[in-house]
Amino acid sequence: QVQLVESGGGLVQAGGSLRLSCAASGRTLSGLRMGWFRQAPGKEREYVGTISATGGSTTYPASVKGRFTISRDDAKNTMYLQMNSLKPDDTAVYYCAAGVIWPNYDYWGQGTQVTVSS
Repeated sequence: QVQLVESGGGLVQAGGSLRLSCAASGRTLSGLRMGWFRQAPGKEREYVGTISATGGSTTYPASVKGRFTISRDDAKNTMYLQMNSLKPDDTAVYYCAAGVIWPNYDYWGQGTQVTVSS
């Protein structure tokens, strides 16, 4: 089992930056595909990005590409989401997830709130 805990959320003005962390316990993140998702009130969960098990590749949807960067430090058992040029539309609860076999994500964190004011 893997327990994931997100942190780093908060209130930021439009144009600002935040870095979210996703700390794992229970087993190493090494070998797991990791992802970030978000869900705004009244909306469906949205994919934010993925980092491969080796950390060698990342993918992002058009809505965040060029503004968000995912990284991982397996030695610290932690994944990060650097968010720059934040917009009010980025306001949501952000979740991290880990998956063993594509395309499933088997483990989820409890989420951290990000609020971007205009």
